[in-house]
Amino acid sequence: MDTQTALTRMTGDYEIQQAFLEMSHLYDAAIREIRTRLEILDREFSIYYASNPIHHIDSRLKSPASIVEKLERKGWPVSVESAEAHLQDIAGVRIICNYIDDIYRLAGMITRQPDLELVRQKDYIENPKPNGYRSLHLVVRVPVYLSSHTELVPVEIQIRTIAMDFWASLEHQLRYKNDSEAAVSLKKRLKRCADQSAALDLEMQRIAAALKTR
Repeated sequence: MDTQTALTRMTGDYEIQQAFLEMSHLYDAAIREIRTRLEILDREFSIYYASNPIHHIDSRLKSPASIVEKLERKGWPVSVESAEAHLQDIAGVRIICNYIDDIYRLAGMITRQPDLELVRQKDYIENPKPNGYRSLHLVVRVPVYLSSHTELVPVEIQIRTIAMDFWASLEHQLRYKNDSEAAVSLKKRLKRCADQSAALDLEMQRIAAALKTR
């Protein structure tokens, strides 16, 4: 579904379509704000501590088609107001770190910023999902300064290691299509891979810590 079709399905009304585009601009601005703050933190660590907790940053703005699909799937009204009220993952930022310790250190720095509001935190590292998925999820409200006013906009932040991101990306591509015996076998193998990746993360962190003490 293209953008125009999705917008038409949402309202069929030009004014509300314009409101949706304005909402998209607002959430895109929130992504830019979060990315800028993260880049500043990473640069600070590079200068003062000769280390970079952030390997790289990805971001995405949920498309109109995805918003419509999710609202319909959840049984919520399909409107701009409904999207703003119910969806906290319209704006998303993914931070890839080198080590597990970096994840928690970075999360702490983010949530301590006084003008950010922490809405929700889910730790899938301490408590992995049944399929083996690991990541730290935060939802924060970030102030976006517009010409006439300021708005607090929710952004979902996922923080994970390189190994966690590698597993999650491939698991998404290999997602089993049915509940056949073959699919059950694949689930077990993917879960085993997730556990092996977690063990690798821990060992690499121990090696890094040992090198620092030398």
